Amino acid sequence: MKIQDIEYRTLKEVQEMERFDLKSMPKKAKWYLQILAWILSIPETFFRRVKIVKVNMDKVKGPYVLLCNHNSFFDFKVATRAFFPRRANYVVAVDGFINREKLMRNVGCLGKRKFVSDPAIVKQLKHTLEVNKSIAVIYPEARYSLIGTTAILPESLGKLIKMFKYPVVTFISHGHHLHEPVWNMIKRKVPVKSVMTYLFTKNDLETLSLEEINNRLKESFYYNDYEYQINNDIKIKGNNRAKNLHKVLYRCPHCLSDFTMNSENNNLFCDNCHHSYFVDEHNRLNEVNGETIFNFIPDWFEWQRKEVRKEIDNGEYKIVTDVYIDSLPNSTGYYRLGVGKLTHNKNGFKLEATLHGEEFKVVKPVLSNYGVHIEFDYFGKGDCLSFSTNDDTYYLFPIDQKLAVTKYHFAVEELYKKANEKSTQKNE
Repeated sequence: MKIQDIEYRTLKEVQEMERFDLKSMPKKAKWYLQILAWILSIPETFFRRVKIVKVNMDKVKGPYVLLCNHNSFFDFKVATRAFFPRRANYVVAVDGFINREKLMRNVGCLGKRKFVSDPAIVKQLKHTLEVNKSIAVIYPEARYSLIGTTAILPESLGKLIKMFKYPVVTFISHGHHLHEPVWNMIKRKVPVKSVMTYLFTKNDLETLSLEEINNRLKESFYYNDYEYQINNDIKIKGNNRAKNLHKVLYRCPHCLSDFTMNSENNNLFCDNCHHSYFVDEHNRLNEVNGETIFNFIPDWFEWQRKEVRKEIDNGEYKIVTDVYIDSLPNSTGYYRLGVGKLTHNKNGFKLEATLHGEEFKVVKPVLSNYGVHIEFDYFGKGDCLSFSTNDDTYYLFPIDQKLAVTKYHFAVEELYKKANEKSTQKNE
């Protein structure tokens, strides 16, 4: 079926479907498909005048782990050019295999469900490095950055690379979010730059503590596309600079109301108090008729995080909404199970429904997810969030599409931080 189709199935029918194979070892990319990947990737990177800076890469010998930041699909194409003519195995989410699993596996991809602990990934990456002698490409942020700034990294990342004891390289791209914002998806002509850095030697991984490794990883993963834009005087001309910006800047800083922001062309405005901001060619925000509270898009974005944290700390955070439930059991596509009720609060997620007379329930405690995957206008079906169990991934589309799923993004991360801090204090 087409990925954008809505196909209804009963809960029983989906439960009887074959599950996606998360354990098979990654294949070494077929030579003819590798050539095709180069043909599909490299010309566009030259057309876009991608600048790739390599730091100490002449010292890297043999297979290595490549850690990349993630802003758009363009990331894959630039990375492919950066390590040309080497082959790689890529960690890819299950949804990337829909209707093309055989092709994806033959080009060297291995599937994973997002934000779920998966012991098999260790064996698969070891196979990549030791047997295939390929580059192990990982996007540790596990989703596109919502605002072109660093997303949270899993605490297990340092432990993982320390375990392998293979060289570690970072590949941080700047401008990819500006080129194609995940909330807008309109491609813009923007100069982009990627920096490929030899970060850890084998000796570093053996001698450095886990804390030192994680701290260096966090430092190396810093990026801010709006800062990059200002520093390089990049102008984005034309209309639609603000189109759908309200999906990530959902809370009005003037009347403090959620989900009342809206956008059109180059303007972001509140339908409640009618304050309006013009987005200029440098993506700076300017209030049209009054006080400009936030001039910088990431500042507004992070202010919302603080507001959500206040709700959590005050015991006020709770979202209950009806959602369409789509199941992704394997690579054949999404199957709509029906409508359910999604509750998110201090205890985590609870999804409940009665589907064709059967009771259905999924509970995700706070500490089971350090982040959540969200999508905007996902294949024309609407905005959604998703979370996984070990054998399924559920895409949840709020029936009330005014509810900005970005709020879940903040809440999941802040609830996890708070719970993790309490857990750490208890163990000390």
